[in-house]
Amino acid sequence: MEKGRTFETVVGVFVLVVAVFFFNYVYRKSGWHGMDGYVLTAKFDKADGLSEGGDVKISGIQVGKIISMKVDPHSFFAIVKFYVPKELKLPRDTGANVASDGLFGGKYLSLTPGGEEESLKEGDEIENTAGPINLESLIGKYVFSQSKDGK
Repeated sequence: MEKGRTFETVVGVFVLVVAVFFFNYVYRKSGWHGMDGYVLTAKFDKADGLSEGGDVKISGIQVGKIISMKVDPHSFFAIVKFYVPKELKLPRDTGANVASDGLFGGKYLSLTPGGEEESLKEGDEIENTAGPINLESLIGKYVFSQSKDGK
C-alpha cells in the first residue's frame, strides 16, 4: 500500500507544479500585472464591442485595461472605467474612441493624448469621446444613396 500512496503523492506534486507554471505563463502573457495606475472614465453614446477586461491602447500599444462598463440611468450614455499606468501622465485634452483591430477584429479603447500641460488625475473623466464606426450603416447609406440617383 505504501508504494501506491508514494506514486499518488508524486503525481499530485507534479500536477501542482505544472499548474503553477501554467498560471504563471498565463499571468505574464495576459499583460495584467495588477492595477498599478490610476482609474479614468469616459462616456460614449455607443460602446459596441467593448467589454470588461478589454484593452486600452495608445498608438496601437496596450497600456491598460477596461475595469467596468455600465449605463448612466439619467443620460443613457455608456460609462467606461479603465486604468492606465501611473507613469503615463495623460494631458487633460486626451481623446478616447472605440477602435477596431482590422475589419473583422475585436474592439478596444483607443486613447489619443492631447497637448495641454495639465494632466488627468485619478477619477477624472475624458470628455472628448467617439463611439465606434458602424460599417453596416455606412454601406447601407452608400447603397441606398446610389439607388436614389438611378445609377
